[in-house]
Amino acid sequence: MNKFKILSVAFLASVTVSYAQDIEQAKKEIDAEKYQNAKTTLKSIIKSDPSEGEAFFLLGNVYLYQNIADSAKITYQNGLAAKDYAHLNNIGLGQIDLDNGNVVAAKTKFAAAINEKRKKDFAEYVYVARAYMNSDKPDYKAAIATLDLAKERNADEPQVLLAFGDAYYGDKNQNAAYSAYRNAFQADNSLIRAKMQLGVLLKGAKAYTEAVAAYQGVVATNPNYGPVYRELAETYYYWGLNVPGRQAQYFKEALGYYEKYMELTDYSLASRMRHADFLILTKDYKALEAEANKMKELDKVNPRIYRYLGYSAYQNGNYDLAIKSLEDFTGNSKNKIISLDYLYLGLSNIKKAISADGATVDQVLFEKGISSIKKGVDLDNTVTDELGEVGKGLYEQKLYKEAAAVLEIATSNPATSGYLYDNYYLGNAIYFDNTKPGIVKDTIALKKADIAFGNVITASPDTQDVYLSRARTNSLLEDDQAMIKYYQQYIDIVTKKGEAELAKPSVKAKLVECYNSMAAGYANFDKEKAKEYFGKTLAIDPENGYATQSLKLLK
Repeated sequence: MNKFKILSVAFLASVTVSYAQDIEQAKKEIDAEKYQNAKTTLKSIIKSDPSEGEAFFLLGNVYLYQNIADSAKITYQNGLAAKDYAHLNNIGLGQIDLDNGNVVAAKTKFAAAINEKRKKDFAEYVYVARAYMNSDKPDYKAAIATLDLAKERNADEPQVLLAFGDAYYGDKNQNAAYSAYRNAFQADNSLIRAKMQLGVLLKGAKAYTEAVAAYQGVVATNPNYGPVYRELAETYYYWGLNVPGRQAQYFKEALGYYEKYMELTDYSLASRMRHADFLILTKDYKALEAEANKMKELDKVNPRIYRYLGYSAYQNGNYDLAIKSLEDFTGNSKNKIISLDYLYLGLSNIKKAISADGATVDQVLFEKGISSIKKGVDLDNTVTDELGEVGKGLYEQKLYKEAAAVLEIATSNPATSGYLYDNYYLGNAIYFDNTKPGIVKDTIALKKADIAFGNVITASPDTQDVYLSRARTNSLLEDDQAMIKYYQQYIDIVTKKGEAELAKPSVKAKLVECYNSMAAGYANFDKEKAKEYFGKTLAIDPENGYATQSLKLLK
């Protein structure tokens, strides 16, 4: 009997060690972003021993990483019934509360989990801090405050230091983040993520050369650590954005590193979706379409696939498929809609509304497109960066009214990268739309054009031709005083530039326009001034018929 007891104890001890090893393996897989492997490991533990509450908690976390909140919630709830470490699952449920904006409920669950920790434990503090950081609405200060509690007894624990680094980084305290990451790696040189995060800090500071060198140091330490290749991909992407002349080269580098990341992690649906998001950033829409079709083979019902099909179809010119895919996606209230969903739906409708030759426009479909774009801007006004080129394209097709509709949305955000040019094209689009034969002048729109030109002048007062455009607009508005004022400002700028500028044939022609138009305006209230300015025209162009005939009428 005693022998049996001894064997039983030994067996139980070996099983406990085995489960502990499996949990640690799952943690390593999660850190390496091998989420499918981690799910397999954790499901195996749970199946073998449902008493392992930490396995439920970690599995729920993986579901949250993969944006599968329903599965995460069910897993956490099941974990509450486990014998060991059940309380950790309250932390996961607390993060879901944070995501849903219920901070009070989240704090209650966090407190319940911390109250059940053993005296010397610190993991609960780290997990709560990470819940604050990983929430859809991160609260880095709350994370730091939580970690301060762990610091009282476990200041040198590598995981505590790593979490501090992430919290400080999120709170934009670069110096404190650097110290925490450095100390974490010094405390445990197997904590490769801490070493990698030192490179992330450099990336955030736009020190791309140094960031890449730091990542290569990580690769030298562990060439099979997948996340470092994702960071390399993101760094080359941002580098390409900041060095336009090398954008194609750096985007190609970025895509190569992302493929390496996928090879070392997994090709699950969730991973493919992250890859698709990156393909959107790097504007590789052919690859996006291929990836979207692969995802469709894996899961024919996941609604997010329609987002990728819609984006790629729009960029590849298949507007009907884009509209169908994005209407299906945005029409489901359960889907998490982002600004780009409405943007590409709107742009697809606009493209379809305009005939191939640009001769006709389906105004109902066009307005439907504008409405969708406005919804996208309401969600996130940074999408206005995408609209300038669209508006310019319509302008070049001489679709001035339609160009103005798009550019008016683009200029609603002063932080838009093309704000100055978008205003200039907006003003001109409205002006030319109001000079079409037989058109009834739209004074409200023309006043918007005047404001748009004013925005250009404020941002770039030496842009001389904008004064001409503003003067012409005010001429259409029949505001002689304003028209004269802006023509005079054009004259002042070119005169200040000197004789070489004044001698240019194009400038001479514009000066003739200025003097003739100003004279015509003065003729309504000051005939002597009108004669003076017609005389200035004739000084440049003695044969000018309009000035000659007008002077005869004024005598």
